[in-house]
Amino acid sequence: MSEVSVFKSWVPNWAIIAIIFFCMLHSMVLLGVYTSNVTYAASFLDVEIEDLQFSMCVTYGTFLATILIESRFFKFFPTKNYFLVIYSLAALTFILTAYTQNFSLFIMLRMAEGILMALPVLPLRQFLIARFKSKNAVIIAFTLNYGALMLASPFIMNIAVWLLENYDWKYMAYGSAFFQIVCVALVMITFNNNRFHKKIPLYQIDWASFVLVLTAILCGSYFVVYGQKKYWFESPQIVAALIVALLTGGFFIVRQMLVKRPTFDMRVFRYANLRTGLLLSVVFYIARATLNICHSTMAVIWNWEPSRVAHVQYLNLTGNVIGMILTGVFLAKSVASRYIFIIGFSLLALFHFWFTFLFVPDASLSDIVIPYMLQGMAVGIIFVPLVLFTVSAVPTHYAPFAGVVGVAGRFWGSIMGFAMIQNAGLFLQSTHFTKFRQFVLPESAETQMRVGQLTKSFMAKGYTMDDSNTLAMKQIISSVSKQSVLLSNMEIFTAIGYLMGIVVVFLLLNQHLRQTVDIFKNRIWGN
Repeated sequence: MSEVSVFKSWVPNWAIIAIIFFCMLHSMVLLGVYTSNVTYAASFLDVEIEDLQFSMCVTYGTFLATILIESRFFKFFPTKNYFLVIYSLAALTFILTAYTQNFSLFIMLRMAEGILMALPVLPLRQFLIARFKSKNAVIIAFTLNYGALMLASPFIMNIAVWLLENYDWKYMAYGSAFFQIVCVALVMITFNNNRFHKKIPLYQIDWASFVLVLTAILCGSYFVVYGQKKYWFESPQIVAALIVALLTGGFFIVRQMLVKRPTFDMRVFRYANLRTGLLLSVVFYIARATLNICHSTMAVIWNWEPSRVAHVQYLNLTGNVIGMILTGVFLAKSVASRYIFIIGFSLLALFHFWFTFLFVPDASLSDIVIPYMLQGMAVGIIFVPLVLFTVSAVPTHYAPFAGVVGVAGRFWGSIMGFAMIQNAGLFLQSTHFTKFRQFVLPESAETQMRVGQLTKSFMAKGYTMDDSNTLAMKQIISSVSKQSVLLSNMEIFTAIGYLMGIVVVFLLLNQHLRQTVDIFKNRIWGN
């Protein structure tokens, strides 16, 4: 690592920290802009919800594959030019997506955005850590980095709603491109022309491993996201995706075990705490996915306006901030990761059990405030310690590979959470709807009485007898459908609540999850 500063001498340290932090939000924008409001984005591109979920997987999956080779690019190009090109290309891709309604081309652009998201994130985090003189520099930098990503969703969602209410969807892309241009300007102002690393040739990049792992990730994502929609193994595309994912994934693993300098060292999995961290990451992100059920219930069942659904997310954000502050205190005082996780997952269990009783035909904001904030607190408490625990679970020379494992856990946990909840929801809703319809048969006296009441109500509003009868039946069917959704949501939340309880018991009993005070002191604080 070079001792020469890449920042201009006249720029104060506080300004450098602020600018680095702002430029790190580049990843937040690239990942979140098309997933902040999936319904509108799908409508604009004329695709299904699953297609937008797959596009997110493409971006995040490409990010995961690219961080394996990112350091080679950073060490080859001059530091200032490296960032200028990345942010300029990111602005260009956003402009192109604003005028792209071909989904195949859109996927290619999202893949490019995944590469552009991965290239600057690790160097910027390295710069940020170096700017803090405190022994807690790593804790501060990781909290700022991952905290920004975690808090991004409410802000992007609210911006998206405002833009959609006042402008066209394309302005989302314009605004995102403008953000990248601001980053270009900040890099021009802040960075000098010095290199951070000695130049290393690009021919040493292991492109074969990159292609293999990227293919495995994308095919695996396709299998998980589209499996239910295409009836799983009845679809040749799903079978082919699974076979290709397994083959390329297997070839990647074999290659890493055979080459002299692997892109990813498989020996990192020898460490029990790393395996524990990976498992906790997957389970954590599966549990986080249930928050989408809450938002869907607000919009579809409770009929809240999009702006209200967006604004209520600030409650969750407030919980996130409280959780991260508590986490900062815990880590600074060397509280064992084990106890931090127990607190966080216990709060997640409480949230799921509490919210189970809120799936009713109508609810007020006051009903959801406490559990909604508890979910945010739980996420804020778990997130950064889980990242630090995973990275510090191995010797220092394996730390970059442990970081990749952590990203992989977040990636697969996210898409598995989406797939599991979507598939479980569809299955349970169909099952309950079929059962409920048995109780609203036309020959039922209770059904006839209810239809008669609704028919009279519609006739009083000026509808004809036939139209009133049709509307009455539609309203009953709609009511049955809503009850099916609510009951399904209750069952999903109850199941996830029990899963969180099992995780807490696991944390209490697991002998491998030891106190990490010494790990933090030796590998993070450096003393």
